[in-house]
Amino acid sequence: MNGKVWMITGASRGLGAEIAKAALAAGEKVIATGRGRDGLNFSSDQDALYPVEMDVTNEAQVASGVRNGLSRFGRIDILVNNAGFGMLGAIEETPGEDVERIYRTNVFGVLNVIRAVLPTMRRQKAGHIINFSSLGGFRASAGWGIYCSTKFAVEGITEALHDELAPLGIHATVVEPGFFRTDFMDNRSLANTSQQIADYAETAGKTRIFAVERNHQQPGDPKKLAQALLQLANAATPPLRLALGTDALSRITEKNAFVAQEMAEWRQLSESTDFMKS
Repeated sequence: MNGKVWMITGASRGLGAEIAKAALAAGEKVIATGRGRDGLNFSSDQDALYPVEMDVTNEAQVASGVRNGLSRFGRIDILVNNAGFGMLGAIEETPGEDVERIYRTNVFGVLNVIRAVLPTMRRQKAGHIINFSSLGGFRASAGWGIYCSTKFAVEGITEALHDELAPLGIHATVVEPGFFRTDFMDNRSLANTSQQIADYAETAGKTRIFAVERNHQQPGDPKKLAQALLQLANAATPPLRLALGTDALSRITEKNAFVAQEMAEWRQLSESTDFMKS
């Protein structure tokens, strides 16, 4: 078979759908997954597209989806872990069951798919795992704390994967998009906490207003992101991290400067905790 084989989770809409369409247009094969098959019919070329109903939180469905995809195409070269959703609210406003729900998709779901795909990539001695984080996976902010914490987890998982898989010929990259003009801030993708505490009106409350005002006004172009993913997948030496969007670059630059400044300010205390050298 010519062309790489991609497996893309959360492909029924948004960034996942754009990535799937771009890969198909480039002559690649795509295993497109979603909680249902609606929205997965990007192409009439059934030799290139294989839509799979797969809930990433269900390990049995994930194993079946990977197995069926391999039966269809024989290999998986690029895994794009894109499935996930957002949660908006202050930490105190977010009940435990909501925290568990978002972790089941954004973190445990990512791990379910990685564990199912890696045996094949190890046999191939080749492959590329691309995990979607966010600018919020590098710098958390008020109102996004629980969501950002799931993306911080994805960052840590990908860093470790990068070191574990490099000797096996497999790449791992975490993608950190800024705000892209998708339906991410609609209620199908962004959950709001039912409780709203007045003391957080100037922090998490303002973030709620921001989400409404910015919806469908985001600066990032999803089609350009999809083309960037094609370049990433074809890179000879792909990066561990790839920020996408000027807003993501700005947020990362600001945090790096803040960390460097704070570390310098507190260096003496930090260094004082070692055993004294004899």
